This record gives sequence, structure tokens and C-alpha cells, in this order.
Amino acid sequence: MGSRYCWVLLLFCVISEGLTIGVLGFACNWGTRSTHPLPPNIVVKLLKDNGFNKVKLFEADPGALKALAKSGIEVMVGIPNEFLAPLAGSVNFAVNWVTQNVSSYITTGVNIRHVAVGNEPFLKTYKDKFLQTTLPALQNIQAALIKAGLGKQVKVTVPLNADVYQTESGLPSGGDFRPDIHSLMLSIIKFLSDNGGPLTINIYPFLSLQADPHFPKEYAFFGSSSNPIVDGSITYNNVMEANFDTLVAALEKNGFGSMPVIIGEMGWPTDCDPNADIENARRFNQGLVQRIVQGQGTPRRPTLPDVYIFALLDEDAKSIDPGNFERHWGVFNFDGSVKYDLNLGNGKGLVPAKGVRYLARQWCVMAPEASVTDPNLAESVSYACTYADCTSLGYGSSCGALDPKGNASYAFNMYYQTMNQRKDACAFNNLSVITTVDPSPAAPGGAGGGNSSCRFEIMIDLGKHELGRTPSAASGLRLGDDGSRSVLLMSLVVVLLMSLLLG
Repeated sequence: MGSRYCWVLLLFCVISEGLTIGVLGFACNWGTRSTHPLPPNIVVKLLKDNGFNKVKLFEADPGALKALAKSGIEVMVGIPNEFLAPLAGSVNFAVNWVTQNVSSYITTGVNIRHVAVGNEPFLKTYKDKFLQTTLPALQNIQAALIKAGLGKQVKVTVPLNADVYQTESGLPSGGDFRPDIHSLMLSIIKFLSDNGGPLTINIYPFLSLQADPHFPKEYAFFGSSSNPIVDGSITYNNVMEANFDTLVAALEKNGFGSMPVIIGEMGWPTDCDPNADIENARRFNQGLVQRIVQGQGTPRRPTLPDVYIFALLDEDAKSIDPGNFERHWGVFNFDGSVKYDLNLGNGKGLVPAKGVRYLARQWCVMAPEASVTDPNLAESVSYACTYADCTSLGYGSSCGALDPKGNASYAFNMYYQTMNQRKDACAFNNLSVITTVDPSPAAPGGAGGGNSSCRFEIMIDLGKHELGRTPSAASGLRLGDDGSRSVLLMSLVVVLLMSLLLG
């Protein structure tokens, strides 16, 4: 009998280990502002292949939500700021939004856990535009979730920029909420706390460095010991810890010391700023990933909260109001190819997207016989960059050192690719020609100047992907799904345990 129970115990250990595979993982932001988006089913596979088990969407994108069904990935669905006013003004509008964008997807197996109401609505650049609508919108969404029977399953939150708190002393211990929104912040935090929702804060060490020429660069990264901030008995060696603990101090000061917090966005861009390059992005995100793997928090909160890495993919149609770097935050390129290596723990590295189909391997470049003194050249380049993403040509960017012909070729090609390689998209006043030789600087015979990270893109072939069939939501659980794997393992547990105990 003793031997039999030893086998039972061993079986429990083996099975429980199998059931916990994939429980601990990474979280990220999946933005969809791209002219040639990676097909959602490929993105979901990319997430799972790289250990991401939580994802934040900035809007209820139907394609993304359908692809996430039965994936086992936890989802935070965002509501754009332009919806705050109608949500605040009508409970029925909130009920309809929840019905269409939460309830309908949960019934198909999408694991929605949070609804993010608005996105950084209290940024000073918005000039108080959303001060009156954010809390009422939050309250109405909560009421709608309760009405839908989802009040316990789905929690509300409001992603806020770290500028909602500050410290007059310059030390984290002096943290408090901005005077102009102090009472509003406490009302929001109390409402979230009463309903079991977390506070979500976006922290960007890169932006601290980018905004202040005197900011100590090393302090933006993890693992540095230079320029520490000493706050009583605590020494802060990086801005992430100091920033987060400023928030914790603000919460403690106002009676919410145990308030759960999510870091909704944190990452580093790879282009379009002197500090935004592959090496700095790798350095920062590797340090962040290491902290996530180790669960290393901050001095005031030793356990690391959920951190949603910003971002999964580059987005060439995203607003560049904050800066050209906004289109280059992805850990992966727009097509799911790996930008740089990251050690994800246990010897695992990043895995690229699989099954991506591209347009023909051809580029539009400046014709060899064309002259850079041609009076039509400037206008042609300007036209191309009006309708395509030329941010990588800017100062301090990956393609910023191209020679004049290289600049024109890059612009022409981005327009040509964005327009799906239409024949008339490479017709710039007889200044352009189609080539099958890769003009990227690192390629043999590539464009002059630039560096190896300057890529002349070939876009995803959206037509080929649209023709491809994706599994139906009604096709049932597959053995590759997390849910079906758990069911299968649990069934195996029951059968084997009964066999051992009764045999």
C-alpha cells in the first residue's frame, strides 16, 4: 500500500508540473496601427511561442479578439479616449459596448480579464479634456459588466501615465498625486479598490532620458550603480524602481497602501532618436525580462507586479505626435521577425513569426541614370513620405546616414510597398525603377551610407493571407490549445489515480 501511495504522489508531482507549464510568462502590448498588419492568428502563435500569456489591446479589435479565442492568453481590452464621453453620458452605451466587445467574445473562449477604460487620459497635453468623463465612464463600464454577470470575472482599470504623481522632494518617499487631479485620482482609486480592480501605470525610462538632456543615461537602465538616489535607508539605482516607489508612496500617503498595481507599458524603442537603437533596446528589455523572470520588484514592493512590455510589434501607421520613435517600440519588426536577441530564461530566446507571406521580392529605387539635381526629386520624395512611413530617414535614425540617392530610394520603396507594389506606385517622374536587388545598406550592392539596421522593407502580402483559411471558432478544442491540454491532463489524472488506488 505504501508503494502504491508513493506512486500516487509521484504522479501528482509529474501531472501538476505539466499543468503549470505556461502559467508563468510574459505580458505585452499588441498594437494594430499598421498598414500591413501581421495576421492575428500568426500573432497569437507568436505570443505563445515566446511565452507571452497576457496581452493588452488598445481597442476591441475583432480580428485580434477572434484569434485569441481558446488560446489561454489573458486579455486586457482597451477603450480609446474618444469613447469616454459617450460612455460617461449613457449607461446603455456602456451596456452595448460590453455586450459587443466583452460578452460576445468571452462566450467564444476569449479569456478577457480586464477592461482598460481610456488610455493615459490625464496627460497634460490633453489640457483637461477627459477630466470630467473618465470616472463616469469607468463607473458605467463597471455597471455594464455587473449587468452582464461579469463583475467578478472581468475587472476595470484606467491606464495612466506616470505623470499623475510627483515628488516635491525629488525622493520617492515624497510621492503624492498631482495637485490638479489629486481628488479625482483618489476617487478613481477608491472606485477601483471597491470593485477589485487594479491601478494601471505606464512607466517609460526612455522618455525620461529623451526629454531631459541632463538626465543621467545609466540611470535609465537596470544593473547600473552610477548616479544612485539615496532615500533614507533605500538606494535607488534605476529610474524604474524610483518611479514605481514614488507611486507606492503616494498610495500609502493617501490610505491605499495595499492597492494592486499593474505596469501597463514599459519598453524601449529601436529607432528615430539618438538613444533609440538596437543596442539600448536590447539592454533595457533584457534587464526588464530578467526582473520579470526573477520576480524582482522594488524596495517598497519586493514582488514585481505584472509588467506589460511595450510593445510586441512595430506600427508604421501609429501617430508620431510624441516623436518619430513611436512607430518603433516593437520587440519584433512589423512582420514578426526578431529585431534583437533576448534571453527569456532557461536558455530560451525569441522565436520569429511563422507562416508569414510577403509581396514579391522587388523594390522601387531611384533610377541609376536619374540625377539628385532633378527639380522633381524633392517633390517626389515629399509625396512618397506623405503616404508612407519615412521616419527611419530622420536624424539619429537607422537610415539617417544614407546618401541623397539612398534617401530617395528609401522613400520611393516605402511608398511602393505601402501601396502593395502597384505598378503605378513606382512612377516618380521617371526618377524611379523596380529592382530585384536588395538595396538595403547591408546587402551586396545596397544603398550608399546608412548601417546594417537600415532595412528596405518588403511588406506582408495581405491578399495571400486573406485567402488562407483559419480554424473556425466552432471547430472545438484542439490538442494544441491550453484549455484542451488541461482537460486532457486532468482526465489522465483521474484515470491513473483510480487505477492506482483501486487496482
